[in-house]
Amino acid sequence: MPTDSAAGLLLARGADRLEHPGGTLYAHLRRVHATLGEWGARPELRLAGLCHAFYGTDGFAPALGDPDRRGELIDVIGAEAEALVYLYASCDRSRTYPHLASADGPFTDRFTGTVHRPPEGRRRDFAELTVANELDVLTASPALRAAHGEALTALFATWRPLLSPAADRAVQAFTKTWVGRPAVGR
Repeated sequence: MPTDSAAGLLLARGADRLEHPGGTLYAHLRRVHATLGEWGARPELRLAGLCHAFYGTDGFAPALGDPDRRGELIDVIGAEAEALVYLYASCDRSRTYPHLASADGPFTDRFTGTVHRPPEGRRRDFAELTVANELDVLTASPALRAAHGEALTALFATWRPLLSPAADRAVQAFTKTWVGRPAVGR
């Protein structure tokens, strides 16, 4: 089963020893995988959620694998899931996020500097994975929630056309519960 193999690879690469909001990177990856499952995501997107930080990200530098050796992850989770992992990891957030909902919006690869325009399905997958990831991080960290919660939920509102109804409801519930409230005691 690819999920078990992916979990084994993550553990072998030390994901359970890397600190991350809410515990370890491994615990975070498992929560993102579970959230995507609760939202009804297809298996490839759930696998990408489980492995989304494999190459590091624009917001989390530690990497478990080398983006120049993508075949290692493809062998474990398949080409489609790995392509989503690479897309997520390669995203230059400051250049990409503001334009993601636009069909012709540029997507900048932080590894290569190239700019491309993913088709709508890829942008939907990217948005869904990003929302699952960020809501988990913001829920786990009062400091990050206070610093970034309002800006991220405002951004996610612009992504509504890309989000599944379940992801959209999660953003709305998060906003109602956390945004604009003091971080103390939460």
